[in-house]
Amino acid sequence: MRVTFASHAGSVHKPNEDFLAAGPQVALVLDGLTSPPELGSGCIHGTPWFVSQLGTHLLREATCRPEDPLADCVAEAITRVADLHHDTCDLTHPGTPSCSVALLREGPDTVDHLSLFDSVILLDGPGGLKTFTDLRADGYAQHEHKETTRHRIGTAAHRQAVSQLVAAQRPHRNVPAGYWVAATNPAAAYNAVTGAVPRSEVTRAAILSDGASCLVEDYGLTDWAGLLDLLETKGPDAVIARVRQAETSDPSGERWPRYKASDDSTAILCLLDSSVPASQ
Repeated sequence: MRVTFASHAGSVHKPNEDFLAAGPQVALVLDGLTSPPELGSGCIHGTPWFVSQLGTHLLREATCRPEDPLADCVAEAITRVADLHHDTCDLTHPGTPSCSVALLREGPDTVDHLSLFDSVILLDGPGGLKTFTDLRADGYAQHEHKETTRHRIGTAAHRQAVSQLVAAQRPHRNVPAGYWVAATNPAAAYNAVTGAVPRSEVTRAAILSDGASCLVEDYGLTDWAGLLDLLETKGPDAVIARVRQAETSDPSGERWPRYKASDDSTAILCLLDSSVPASQ
């Protein structure tokens, strides 16, 4: 599996809360969930620390345990990171650092995938183009979401609406009847969207945080096939540049209402040789 990638912070004033990692058979993207300062997090480390720790452990687990289901690898990584800061932080706080997970692993016979929350995985090849993501969160706090679209980005009203949205979503997070993110509860791993596609059906794949997938999902400036073509011909940096062009043209969110003017953006392109078994 040949991999190219790029990740850029949405603002020069804040650290990048996305994380990516890749090895010969494994690639992953984590997208940290921003907690409004006024709501707190109960953690002294912060989201960038959390995603880097979880991503590092997850790459190791998925690589060193190639026969184990991806959900088991994610659960173990979540447990290990929780152990790192349970003595210093309140892991029961509803705003404890959390993230999406999009994970891909090439095996001898299949390409396995796992999606938790809203990052996107694309698989393309002789089997056709397939899209995997987890949008269960969209079923909650819909009134608060609509309220964010009524106000322009950068205004006090918009900031307040986003804070109210996050507060309204939190009671539904990581509970059986709600939606799931990677935080401190390993049960989240077993509530992810998972699957496997025959390796012979995949020649290229992509993993995108929502700050890159928005080019299709929110801005409608291309489709998934077009985004994959752009990744392959121009590279991940070109995809993110296209996103930034759109955001710069609409800084207050009048054309494309959104939660922030510019989001962290991460894109990975994976090229697979379907004629060569992964074990060779």
